[in-house]
Amino acid sequence: MKELKIQLVLLSFCLMLTGVQGIAQTIPLDTAHWNIQARAYIIENYRGAQAIYMQAGAMTLKDVEFLNGTIEFDLFLKEEQAFPGISFRNRDGDAEQFYVRPHLSGKPDANQVAPKVKGVTPWQLCFGPRYSFPYEYRYDDWTHVKILVDGDRAQVFLDHADKPHLSWYLFHPAQKGGITLQGGNRTGMHLANIKVNHQRPSLVDFQPVERQAIEGLVQNWEISDMFEEQLLDDQSGIKQLIENRKWQGSVKVEEGTAANISRIQTLYNGEEGNTVFAKIEITSDRDQVKLFEFGYSDRVVAILNGTPIYKGTNRWRSRDYRYLGTVGLFDAIYLDLKKGKNTLLMAVSEDFGGWLITGRFRDNEGIGITAIR
Repeated sequence: MKELKIQLVLLSFCLMLTGVQGIAQTIPLDTAHWNIQARAYIIENYRGAQAIYMQAGAMTLKDVEFLNGTIEFDLFLKEEQAFPGISFRNRDGDAEQFYVRPHLSGKPDANQVAPKVKGVTPWQLCFGPRYSFPYEYRYDDWTHVKILVDGDRAQVFLDHADKPHLSWYLFHPAQKGGITLQGGNRTGMHLANIKVNHQRPSLVDFQPVERQAIEGLVQNWEISDMFEEQLLDDQSGIKQLIENRKWQGSVKVEEGTAANISRIQTLYNGEEGNTVFAKIEITSDRDQVKLFEFGYSDRVVAILNGTPIYKGTNRWRSRDYRYLGTVGLFDAIYLDLKKGKNTLLMAVSEDFGGWLITGRFRDNEGIGITAIR
């Protein structure tokens, strides 16, 4: 009987902790429940709440996998550049994310929803009102964050709002995964009142913002293995560089805007190389010149039929201090196509923010386009 009582007590505790009963309980801030990896942290009472102060780090909930439910927490924000937030359904470098930009209070990109794809967050692809909303943050009190997740849909509510500030479709197939809260940068941040409820929620007024697709885009790009960017500097070695490549598969355009190279390549895998070739083949019915509009992130070298013809940079802050490096059809080149098959290689190099390629022929008369494995 005594052992049965003990088992019942433990079961009750587990149910409260995970929210299976439909009542989310505050998760204790200790190393028994969290794997904390940060430059520094301390558990303390702060502004009326038991909180964790964390510098440049992340904390992952132990022994809990999250699929559907409600996640809530409080942030004490500072008016400085930082990106505190949460990733959920973490699995093998993929995750769903929401984070805030407290230094951009009131601006259209005051926050961000985006996936994590093999460790890369493509916010340079996921921009605009479909993924962010303006919000006036407070710096003298706690900011409450609540996220509802149901299948392939999610919503975020700030400061106990009755209606969602943003509704969106999630980026990965629905699979259980971990929960991580991160941020703080060098000056640190406070987190408190973290709750997780695994009961499937009822979404409120789910109306995601529509994003208009760019018409006429090349829909598929063939992607090579990775290599070091500086190898492109030796033009005499370009032919050998191309011949040495192994082709890994193709990526499709996402969000009607660009193909995400991280879907097929892992940038932060400890191996050398931050560059791939993205390839299409263009069949022309005659010798002709065609204008090709394109976008990329972060840097590109365009090579037509083995000859480099363009080099550019589109990374964050590459053009001015507020330049985001978001991807679009902001560049164009005239391609001198020969009758028959022509190979266009875009050598795309990445630092962070999204490993992306996109392009189109506004006039595709007399040409056919393929991305061949």
